[in-house]
Amino acid sequence: MAYVIPFQAIRPAKDKAEHIAALPYDVMNTKEAKEEIAREPLSFLSIDRPETNFPDGQDMYAPEVYEKAKAIFDEMLSNGDFIQDEKSFYYIYELTMEGRTQTGITALCSASDYDDKVIKKHENTLAAKEQDRIRHISTLRAQTGPIFLAYRKDEVISRITEAYKKKIPVYDFTSPDNITHRVWVIDGEADIESIKIRFEGINEIYIADGHHRCASAVKVCKELPKEKRYFMSVLFPDEELKIYDYNRVVKDLNGLSESRFFDRLRKKYTVTREGSGAIHPERKGQMTMYISGVWYRLDVRSEFIVDDPVSSLDVSILQNEVLSPLLNIEDPKTDPRIGFVGGIRGLSELEKLVDSGSYEVAFAMYPTSIDELFAVADAGRLMPPKSTWFEPKLRSGLFINRFE
Repeated sequence: MAYVIPFQAIRPAKDKAEHIAALPYDVMNTKEAKEEIAREPLSFLSIDRPETNFPDGQDMYAPEVYEKAKAIFDEMLSNGDFIQDEKSFYYIYELTMEGRTQTGITALCSASDYDDKVIKKHENTLAAKEQDRIRHISTLRAQTGPIFLAYRKDEVISRITEAYKKKIPVYDFTSPDNITHRVWVIDGEADIESIKIRFEGINEIYIADGHHRCASAVKVCKELPKEKRYFMSVLFPDEELKIYDYNRVVKDLNGLSESRFFDRLRKKYTVTREGSGAIHPERKGQMTMYISGVWYRLDVRSEFIVDDPVSSLDVSILQNEVLSPLLNIEDPKTDPRIGFVGGIRGLSELEKLVDSGSYEVAFAMYPTSIDELFAVADAGRLMPPKSTWFEPKLRSGLFINRFE
């Protein structure tokens, strides 16, 4: 059973939400964050990326940087930019992108459920990356970035959320990237109890995005009294989620001539030349490749398709049959010869990187499915790095969970 409980959120004043809400701290660098804050001075990035308040070259992990985040947070609380609800509620967070809507429940999840694998992961985390958020949360005594979780759709929860969505939202705005954000407060006692009970009947919840944020929040929770060991998340039903492709670019052919590379590649895939127009893969087991100004369609040969939740992933087949044996990329997490491009940037980004000479070949992947993600997590296994790209991204600053 999953413990998913309501909480007293700290959230923006009604007229401040669209100015405060910001993309997650880890999807941009310091320069990009500074540019966004210059455009929108109330942006939550000034708290989430506090090094932006210092001159260029500042050590972003210095103690004074985290203290600056706390000072800004405290100031925004005191001047009314943020409010805190007097009672514990669930919150509906709806995001609409390109005509597709996903509706989540913002709530607190149990750290023990993470440890007990009720909340399941599909990626490993790096201790160095965790430390930044641990120090950020510990200094602010607040969790500022929600974890993106998924669960198999529950009809009762869906009926309750749809009923509240007929009301006027407390926030309703469209961000500069043309994503519409709406928030409703679930304040009916019977509805709150029903949602709590329904989640108690769910035995598997999955981390979709935010593995490092989740691991960091759990570690901070372990320093709290047992009854307060909860972290903030937004939980979405699986049917509403879309995973984008996560594509690969490689700097060279590992000393192979292009003809020799193709000869070896044809032992793994059926290779069809398509021409100069960019093409997406059309199904699982197929990817497309761009090299020397030409696109090719690659269909994996049947002998390389296996019945295994990890090895059957298209990204695994590429890694195991091409990147490692042909191009000598043994560890994609650390090898500087490989790069990763989120599918939201389009195939034109792959063409640009190859045509500029920065990379020699690009592989466009068919997106990993949510069922594949669930299967890997249920098996207690891990995906290769950069297997999934979720859009739209949850905004930080709309909900904050203060550790008291």
